[in-house]
Amino acid sequence: MDDHRAFDVVVYGATGFVGALTAAHLAEHAPPGTRIALAGRSRDKLAAVRDGLPAAGRNWPLLEADATDPASLAALAAATRVVVTTVGPYARHGLPLVEACARAGTHYADLTGEVLFVREALRFDDAARESGARIVHSCGFDSIPSDLAVLLLHERAAADGAGGLRDVRLIASMRGGFSGGTIDSIRQQVDTMRRDPAARRLTADPFALSPDRPAEPDVPQPPDAGRPTRGAGGRWTAPFVMAPFNTRIVRRSNALQGWAYGRELRYSEVMTSGRGPLGAVAAAGMMAGMVAFLRAMALPPTRALLDRVLPAPGTGPSAEVRAKGWFRAVVDAESESGRRYRAEVAGRGDPGYAATAVMLGESALALACDTDRLPARAGSLTPATAMGTVLVERLRAAGHTYEVTPA
Repeated sequence: MDDHRAFDVVVYGATGFVGALTAAHLAEHAPPGTRIALAGRSRDKLAAVRDGLPAAGRNWPLLEADATDPASLAALAAATRVVVTTVGPYARHGLPLVEACARAGTHYADLTGEVLFVREALRFDDAARESGARIVHSCGFDSIPSDLAVLLLHERAAADGAGGLRDVRLIASMRGGFSGGTIDSIRQQVDTMRRDPAARRLTADPFALSPDRPAEPDVPQPPDAGRPTRGAGGRWTAPFVMAPFNTRIVRRSNALQGWAYGRELRYSEVMTSGRGPLGAVAAAGMMAGMVAFLRAMALPPTRALLDRVLPAPGTGPSAEVRAKGWFRAVVDAESESGRRYRAEVAGRGDPGYAATAVMLGESALALACDTDRLPARAGSLTPATAMGTVLVERLRAAGHTYEVTPA
């Protein structure tokens, strides 16, 4: 990276809800001397966000940039070593910034959960490789817990000489909601799939984000959704709404590393609903609710009704509500030798807001401050392949749990 750039990190979309939370995290946790700026369309709104930051952020410069103005995005990318962006839906607003960063050699991190956007952004992979830019998608609750948990399981199995990973299953539990930006991204992707049969086929492919689809092993992957199931100890699970995206990020990480996790990897994600009869009822309700939500989003009349009650982009819950949130993921893995391992990832704070802001903020600092310790990769990457255990260390220091034990 060029040391003459004016900034180390720019938060683009700082006037949005999660953008402002990310800026606040950086103001509290960035090392002294880190040069940070806030960017967005409105200088007045940026100034209002800056005025509400902890003391360390109240003198940060403000930069005007607009997703519809490629020249402003090129100037933004050229001015900083790292851009973190919360401006979505990314399929609608994100590609010009990806291109600007890829061509300028500027590291980039976003919060996307959109398969179609990540796939489209791959067209700038060669430019990023040539410039040395790390283009890192999904640096929030989508998909850091999933991606880093499987990385740690792989490293532990490899250290034990247990061979590659074979069957890996994440069971999620959480308290909190999805941000308005996430819901807007779902709207965008649902609309695209309704119009475009090719997009529907792509999103259904478990290896949709593979860098080399023909080279993927012929290993059937677990379905992203299915009937509620009863597991060990009587615990019921239901489909996890984030599984269709997170699973593809994990498989991309495996492929980007030459299938280091294992050519036989089968990866799935579900959500726990509890034990006994109440757990069964909750699992059925969760599945029915997810199906009904997606169908309602696809139909204009019911979409209009949902839009009245769902959070709008740029909005979010109160600080008190965010503080009561939490997330936990238990990831069970069987290796090729038959040895079993368990990873646990957990954190406090609403996963879609507070915890995501921590993840994005620490990703920004890893890309800006830990360059010499990061994996020697450039191009279109995932959290595990771009930042790996360096990000794990940062998130542990920020209060999140990342542990692997024999099972």
